[in-house]
Amino acid sequence: MPAPIFFHARPADDFAARIVHWQHAHGRSGLPWQGTRDPYAIWLSEVMLQQTQVATVIPYYERFVARFPGVRSLAAASIEDVLPLWSGLGYYARARNLHRAACDVMARFGGVFPARFEDLVTLPGIGRSTAAAIAAFASGARHAILDGNVKRVLARHAGIGGDPASTEVLSRLWVVAEARTPHAEVEAYTQGMMDLGADLCSARRPACLACPVADDCVARIEGRIEELPGKRVLAARKRRRIGMLVVLSHAEVLLEKRPASGIWGGLWSLPECSADDEPLAALARDWGLEAEAASAMQPFEHAFTHFTLEVAPWRLQVGRAGNAAFERPATWLALADIEGAALPSPVRRLLAAVRAAPG
Repeated sequence: MPAPIFFHARPADDFAARIVHWQHAHGRSGLPWQGTRDPYAIWLSEVMLQQTQVATVIPYYERFVARFPGVRSLAAASIEDVLPLWSGLGYYARARNLHRAACDVMARFGGVFPARFEDLVTLPGIGRSTAAAIAAFASGARHAILDGNVKRVLARHAGIGGDPASTEVLSRLWVVAEARTPHAEVEAYTQGMMDLGADLCSARRPACLACPVADDCVARIEGRIEELPGKRVLAARKRRRIGMLVVLSHAEVLLEKRPASGIWGGLWSLPECSADDEPLAALARDWGLEAEAASAMQPFEHAFTHFTLEVAPWRLQVGRAGNAAFERPATWLALADIEGAALPSPVRRLLAAVRAAPG
């Protein structure tokens, strides 16, 4: 039996001091949303960064702020104005919650975006960790954060195993997160924990040699880096099959507006049918349109959080029919205009391929 490994845990304030020192020396700086105390700008960045990498977010953030520089302009816009600027970022409920929260700020806070944690958590789409981050960056308020990257750092450093999404493990992680959050330089600590989880303490091949808290990290010392954090207990992933109709009239494509709730809520997308439907019959039945032929396009899959969507697209050419004939929200969009439309990413890619290969 191998000899046990002994090490001396260092106090929480020492952990925080090392994170702060590392952040000042090596952490991210100069990002478009840094260097401001404006809670509106910070809120936008924190929501966009949920499950999305920094490099992807930057151009979206810059376009969004240029169009909606403050909460008043965002609240005054329609959701149809907001969604095109979000198209491609995914998790579209975030965009709908942004708009709802902006309207809420106008109604409840007189158009002044709040910076207090207690107010922030009452707004749509803002949870405990996001509210803590906004409050820290906007006012230096001391509240612990616990996003996905921070969970990984703390689970490894404190040696907390088990499913990080389970109530018991999540509760333990929050206790550790609260205990380690310092009373001074909260902004640097908060940013440092985010940066450490994103840049060094990655899910695979973490850079332990460069980590400022590696010397007393339980996962490193006990050889449990691959084990921690524990794996989430997931239900068997479901699959759903649909047909998707690329209905073309000259250089325009037929689009249908999706319901506000559900996948791709509020976006424009291609008409759908059952995967077992004959596409010409589905087009006539659901849209009253006739096409002489349907050609199968390359099938593809798109992964959502809880299921995988299998899509069988069909290309159909029709004569022009007026929008008034449709019994659902629909429009004809020029293929040349797809980049600026509020389309789901896989639909945008599909139409870009159609535009690149006409006929």
